[in-house]
Parts: sequence; structure tokens; C-alpha cells
Amino acid sequence: MPRVLVVEDDAAILDAVAYNLEADGHEVLRAADGVAGLDTARSAQPDLIVLDVMLPRMSGLDVCRILRDEQAVPILMLTARTGEADRVQGLDLGADDYVTKPFSMRELRARVASLLRRDRLSREAGSEQREPAAVLAAAGITLDATAHEVRRQGELVTLRPREFELLEFLMRHPGQALTRELILEAVWGFSYAGETRTVDVHIRWLREKLEDDPSHPAHILTVRGVGYKFAP
Repeated sequence: MPRVLVVEDDAAILDAVAYNLEADGHEVLRAADGVAGLDTARSAQPDLIVLDVMLPRMSGLDVCRILRDEQAVPILMLTARTGEADRVQGLDLGADDYVTKPFSMRELRARVASLLRRDRLSREAGSEQREPAAVLAAAGITLDATAHEVRRQGELVTLRPREFELLEFLMRHPGQALTRELILEAVWGFSYAGETRTVDVHIRWLREKLEDDPSHPAHILTVRGVGYKFAP
């Protein structure tokens, strides 16, 4: 039974979301503010978090930023803000998806199911495709898939789980122009129209950690009108 943490300060919305997710067979944990949500996420290790942006004590954006450095848990943001900049900010911080208030419970349930499914498929694909002691090395970057380590010029580089998977996918296809849609499908395990911005954000994070000059990358390159490629 998937365990879903819902962090929402509006009691009516919290009850409605919990009721519907429980009806879908999920175990639902509740928190009414950001600090309680962060503590519960750390202690309970849920399979997915539904996280409101506007929360007392600590904002949902701050909770997302902290958790993304600690866990690979899928995060679905709830936001009353409709501007693109606000939605992109959540994606920049590592959120996997968002729903804008007011929303239908049918849409929320579908988004939750999609996130859980793609996370499961991504984990299964990763465990099936990786070979023991598989090491990729190019452009001064060494990726050890078994140890789940990346080194740049011999120095250990800390990557988030999704950043690691993205780098591995790029390095396994050196010199190939890969579309954002293909990357999204391969690394995140789903195709979601309009959400390729997630790929751009993670590419930027990789460049900041692996390129000498992130604004003028030498190895993680943009292919104009297509997507990205790794140039060894």
C-alpha cells in the first residue's frame, strides 16, 4: 500500500484529499504546517508527498528544497498561484508536478497515480538495466553505477538521485542529440506534455556541478531545437 503524506493547512482540503486518496487504496499521513510536514517526511519516508505551497511555520517551497537534498520522494505541489513563474519556481526546487487550486479530486488522484507509477517504473528500470561494476568515464567525469558515485577530476561530486540518473543516461549516449521528451521518458519514466521544463532545470544543476563554466558548457551541450547531448 503506497504511503502518501499530505501537507495542507486548510482542514477541509486536507480531509477531502485524504478521503479520496484513501479511497484509492493509499495510506495517508497528514500534516497541517511546513515544519510538521518536514518532520513527518523524514520519519515516515512516504512514497509520495502532496505539498501545499502556502503553509504556516515553513513554506512548502522551503520544505521541497530541503527534502529534495535528502530524499528522492516524488513531490506534487498544490498552489493557488497561477503565474508561470511560481510554477517554475517549484520545479526549480525539485518538485515533480503541480496542481493549481481550485482543482478537481479526479485530476489530483490521476496525478498522484501517475507519479507513483512512473517512480516505480523508473526504479525497476534502473535496477534491471544497470550491470554490476558498470563504470562510465569521459571528459574527466567518472560515473560508477554500482557505487552510485560521480567524480570530476577525481573529486567526489554530490548529485541528487534524479541528477545521477540524468547524467548516466547522457553518458550512455555520447554524442547523440536527445530530445527533452526522450530524456523525460527515460529518466523520469513518463511523458507529460508541457513539463519538459523539468529536464532543463536538472540540466542546469548538472552544469553547475560538472562544468568549468556552466554558462558556456563544454560537455553537457544544448542542441538547439532538439534537446541536449553529452560531448565527451
